[in-house]
Amino acid sequence: MYNYKKNYFTLESTCRNKICFIFAQELTKNENSNYTSMKKFIPLCILFTAICGTVSAQESIIGDINQEQLLRMIQMAKDYHPQRKILELNEEKARSIVSTQAVNFLDLVNVSYFYRPNERAALGMENPYVVNGFQFGVNLNLGAFLQKPSQIKQAKIDHKISQFEMQAYERELESEVKRRYYAYVQTFNELRIRAQALQDSKTLSDDLQLRFERGEIVLSDYAEAKAAVSEASSAKLEVEVNYLTAKDALEQIIGAKIEDVK
Repeated sequence: MYNYKKNYFTLESTCRNKICFIFAQELTKNENSNYTSMKKFIPLCILFTAICGTVSAQESIIGDINQEQLLRMIQMAKDYHPQRKILELNEEKARSIVSTQAVNFLDLVNVSYFYRPNERAALGMENPYVVNGFQFGVNLNLGAFLQKPSQIKQAKIDHKISQFEMQAYERELESEVKRRYYAYVQTFNELRIRAQALQDSKTLSDDLQLRFERGEIVLSDYAEAKAAVSEASSAKLEVEVNYLTAKDALEQIIGAKIEDVK
């Protein structure tokens, strides 16, 4: 079976190294070659080099994802963010309220007793009680007693809500860390590609400069090569800004420098 991926990468790995050599061969085939045709070949050469680098980055970005490092970053974000700590404390508070409501059943019942020696008269100004000895009384708040089951149920519901809020926040935080990490890896690879494209453009431009000084090519060809270098340099600067922005965003959410993530 024909391995398209293998053959593609074989082509990609060699195209950037050989393209300048092919272009040099085309220039030296005939000193009286058609400069108009060569003029068209120059931007095509530069464009093909850039395309090879870009496609390579798109094919290899998944392999650059470090799952162990990503998991460590997710855990660091969970440990760092104050909002998660607040939700964790709220969950503990709701759990303790459930236990408290269950014990508070005892608050609905009041038990009292009274003792009067037996030798005293059963009734008098100082003794409003009919009998002497120990007397016990029980007071039950019936309304509060009937409300207590619903209060316990509400406390359990609040506890469940706090648990779900914690789970939802952790999932959202995990998703955000992944998104920022993927953006960081993408911009890092893109910066590498742009740097290589700039280097290739400079190499080609330097070669054309020597040939222009020897009178082998016309000024317009050399000018186009210099313009390509400027465009590649501008593109690299733009990607550098994107890379730094993605790096800062990732470090902000994990609370540490990426270099410190072991």
